[in-house]
Amino acid sequence: MTDTSRKQRLIVAMTGASGAAYGLRLIERLGQSGVEQHLLISDAARVVLKQEADIVLPDSPEDVAGYLADRLRISATGLKSYALNDWFSPAASGSSGMNAMAIVPCSMGTMARIATGASDNLIERAADVMLKERGRLVLMPRETPLSSIHLEHMLKLSNLGVHMIPAMPGFYHRPQSIGELVDFMVDRVLVHLGLEPEEMQRWGS
Repeated sequence: MTDTSRKQRLIVAMTGASGAAYGLRLIERLGQSGVEQHLLISDAARVVLKQEADIVLPDSPEDVAGYLADRLRISATGLKSYALNDWFSPAASGSSGMNAMAIVPCSMGTMARIATGASDNLIERAADVMLKERGRLVLMPRETPLSSIHLEHMLKLSNLGVHMIPAMPGFYHRPQSIGELVDFMVDRVLVHLGLEPEEMQRWGS
C-alpha cells in the first residue's frame, strides 16, 4: 500500500460470523503497512476464531494485540485492543479522530443493531460514531441465504453511506488457493477504507 496508509488510524472489529480468515488477513495486511489499528473483538468472534483458526485469544483484552501481533508476525507497535465495555477508548468518541472502521466479518446481529441505532457494546458504539460523524464505515456481512430482514438492514445502511462488501469472492483472477480468495476480498476492504493495495489484481490488468 502507498505511504498515505501510515497516516491512517483505523478501527478493526471482528464479530461472530463465519470468515475469521478475512479479519485476520485484514489485520495482518494493515499491520504490514504500519497502519494504526484499534481492535474490537466480540465474544462470538472468539468462538469463531477457535473453531476456524485454532486461535484462543487471551482473556485480557489488553493482551490480545500482542498475541495477534506474534501470531500474524507483524509489529505490535500501533496495534491496540480494547474490552467491549471500555467506553473511554478512542473508538467510543467522534473527537478521537479515527479515519475509518471495518467490521470483518460482520454478523447479521451486529448489522441489525447498527442499523437500528443500538449501542450495547463498543463495536456498535464505534459504528454509531462513524455514522454520526459521516466517517467511512465498511461492513463485510457473511450469511446465506439472506432473509428479507437482512436485506432491509443492508439497504438501510447502504443508503446511509455504509460500504457493504459481502464475503463474495470473485474467480476471474483464477485463484489457486483459499488465501488468494481471502486476499480478493481483503483488497476490496482496503480500497473502501481509503487505502491502495499495490498488489491488488484488478479487472483487465
